[in-house]
Amino acid sequence: MNAPLPTHLLSPQDTLADIDPQETAEWRDAFLALVATEGPERARFVLQELVRLARTQRVGWQPQLNTPYVNTVAAQAQPAFPGDLAIEERLASLMRWNALAMVVRANQAYGELGGHIASYASAADLFESGFNHFFRAREGLGEGQHRGDLVFFQPHSAPGVYARAFLEGHLTEQDLMHYRQEIVAPGAGAQGLSSYPHPWLMPDFWQFPTGSMGIGPISSIYHARFMRYLTHRNLLNCAGRKVWGVFGDGEMDEPESMSALTLAAREGLDNLVWVVNCNLQRLDGPVRGNGRIIDELERLFAGAGWNVVKLVWGSDWDGLFARDLTGALVRTLEGTVDGQMQTFAAKDGRFNRDNFFGQSPELAALAQGMTDEQIDRLKRGGHDLVKIHAAYAAAAAHKGQPTVILAHTKKGYGMGTAGQGKMTTHSQKKLDETDLIEFRNRFNLPLTDEQATSLAFYKPAEDSAEMQYLRSHRQALGGYLPRRDTTCEVLPVPAIESYAQFALQAAGKEMSTTMAFVRMLGTLLKDATLGPRIVPIVADEARTFGMANLFKQVGIYSSVGQRYAPEDIGSVLSYREALDGQILEEGISEAGAIASWTAAATSYSVHGLAMLPFYIYYSMFGFQRVGDAIWAAADQRARGFLLGATSGRTTLGGEGLQHQDGTSHLVAATIPNCKAYDPAYAGEMAVIIDAGMREMVTEQRDVFYYVTLMNENYAQPDLPAGAAEGVLRGCYVFNSYKGMSDKRSGLVSTESVTLMGSGAILTEVVKAAEQLASEGIDVTVLSVTSWSELARDGVACEQRALAGDAEPGFEPGTPWLAAQLAATSGPVVAATDYVRAVPETVRAFVPDGRRYITLGTDGFGRSDTRAALRQFFGVDAASVANAARHALRGS
Repeated sequence: MNAPLPTHLLSPQDTLADIDPQETAEWRDAFLALVATEGPERARFVLQELVRLARTQRVGWQPQLNTPYVNTVAAQAQPAFPGDLAIEERLASLMRWNALAMVVRANQAYGELGGHIASYASAADLFESGFNHFFRAREGLGEGQHRGDLVFFQPHSAPGVYARAFLEGHLTEQDLMHYRQEIVAPGAGAQGLSSYPHPWLMPDFWQFPTGSMGIGPISSIYHARFMRYLTHRNLLNCAGRKVWGVFGDGEMDEPESMSALTLAAREGLDNLVWVVNCNLQRLDGPVRGNGRIIDELERLFAGAGWNVVKLVWGSDWDGLFARDLTGALVRTLEGTVDGQMQTFAAKDGRFNRDNFFGQSPELAALAQGMTDEQIDRLKRGGHDLVKIHAAYAAAAAHKGQPTVILAHTKKGYGMGTAGQGKMTTHSQKKLDETDLIEFRNRFNLPLTDEQATSLAFYKPAEDSAEMQYLRSHRQALGGYLPRRDTTCEVLPVPAIESYAQFALQAAGKEMSTTMAFVRMLGTLLKDATLGPRIVPIVADEARTFGMANLFKQVGIYSSVGQRYAPEDIGSVLSYREALDGQILEEGISEAGAIASWTAAATSYSVHGLAMLPFYIYYSMFGFQRVGDAIWAAADQRARGFLLGATSGRTTLGGEGLQHQDGTSHLVAATIPNCKAYDPAYAGEMAVIIDAGMREMVTEQRDVFYYVTLMNENYAQPDLPAGAAEGVLRGCYVFNSYKGMSDKRSGLVSTESVTLMGSGAILTEVVKAAEQLASEGIDVTVLSVTSWSELARDGVACEQRALAGDAEPGFEPGTPWLAAQLAATSGPVVAATDYVRAVPETVRAFVPDGRRYITLGTDGFGRSDTRAALRQFFGVDAASVANAARHALRGS
């Protein structure tokens, strides 16, 4: 039944033959005597010394990273269980039932709704131990009040969290009856329950979105690190707070799950605890059918520097291990691959007696005296509340490292023949009457046959021992969870003239918008109130973006300060790390940088402390590279600035295809709470930054801004008087050019055209306008700061018109773009450094009868000069002017 592992999965020492068993026994006896007489600490020292000697002698040996396939916390080392075990088991059973009833009822009524039972069935006890003993809620924001732990919940287990909230009184039975029915629920006087944790959809309930696999794990690491950042900068004392994450073993295959493990260890984040629910099963089959995922993860986490706690077997196994004097049980378990372990989970006690314990006389002897039912009910560690508490307590007490608990469970635990351990269990959403009765009996639920088969929700009497226990334990831990609280102080923003006057009245001075932004940021950082709350974030391009002057001004955050003299210490731009440094320099990790940004951008709700992050990066490495993480931040209602530097497809020049961004504004437009701007001039950018700061930290609205910046130096004009509204709404009339008479052109001076340009290409549009004016054509130039804001405004007007058709005299309003173009004449040519689909989003709002031509940078990027690139893509001044002439001929 249990084939040995292939040789390539074994470490070299496992294949070595013992050529002198007597000497080996003497070494073993000596070591055991050392442990017995001198204790574990001395034994560890000797082992470390032997390892050192082995390395100096180059014997080619390394210690194994795997420990025996048993619990890390030995039975004799377990702390006393601090609760009422019987009540907690009854409560966990009720949570399981109500979660199952919720999903099955929804799918009986509407088969397309979906939902998951098996994941929570495996994780219920892991959740309940946390809820009853470890997960702290926010008590308040006052001095000495605990501000709460951060808990990331395994997304497919959301029904179980709803089931607990129902017992606690925070959700009603009507709410549970509208699981995954968020649109129709309000009509029935209920709250619709989202499929997975979604702060946007349930803004008072869920704190973190985890439905996109891998985003939760990396986010939890950077949230834990950000808590240290707040503490070290003396902004908020986060001591005593933990970040808990309950994730799936299959989820660990996501690259984001693994990408920041070494950061967590390097930073010594002992405020971070992961619980990996190792139910061995992903959606279609075993996570590691031919291996053991717990062993694999132990090696991975231990190698990355984490403290690993294995929670493998329940209390019923303690006696078996104690009687196993030959080691046969441990050896057999270590030789059983996960695919076979799942077969054992799916079968009954008789099958396991014959096929597991029947593998050797030693194992058969261990099972003597046990009934088939007792064998069937042997628990894995993740289903034993006593073992779970011991593992959690060990993790909570550990110092100096993050901890991962590898909890062995059964997917679909308790679902019997309907789903326990089966390949199809993840998609199991319906149970027949026999299955429901078996589930009721398996967990000894106080339900009649009729209540069970009708999927009645069950809630104990308010004065019952279970309800009193439930409430008292949450009260002791600060209140119910999950809970999202947005209470925080309002931050004032300094007057725009105090930090951006140079941009508003640039007087033709040449600079790039990137340099203008960095200058504004440096001044904002000096503001006594807002400055300390600003979080500058870069991946690894601070010098590229001209931010090196900030190294000395505010420093780069380091949890250990600076232990070296930097090579450029004599420079005015020298690299300076500090414990209270303000810049988060994340290295070459856009995923890490956006996770840091999210932690800072949601600090107002997570910590009750408003922070204002500015994450600046190559624009191509944002929405394309970590777009899913940006979407998750939007779900979490982030507030902050994303700054896409070296933006567009033609400003970066020689870098070429991989670095040239032509699509980020298209993607940004799909995120409802993202306001995306592509300003051409520093004055425009200053107005946008100012408005964004006020909207996010003063008005406290749940939006974030995406602003693209250029590294191209050109003359910066003064911001025209009265242009601010247009800048924010998406466009304004930048200038008008009166056509000069030119008989050679063949055009008469009565002809006119309107040109629209954004970002880097506006300068080309202005050149085109001057050329056309010299040919006798009247030209009006509109600076478009945001195509997406123009499109949203136009759509909103259309929707109001559709909704108001039945109301006499209803006025839906005029789209801002249409109003601006109404004062102009002639065909309209729109040019951008992005794909044509970006300016195409506003075509519907161009006045009737006006021809509309769009120019953009469709296709793959290229390496060349800016001039060559713009000519190639047809967005240079000559191309814009040619499009205008063509439009005039055809209009």
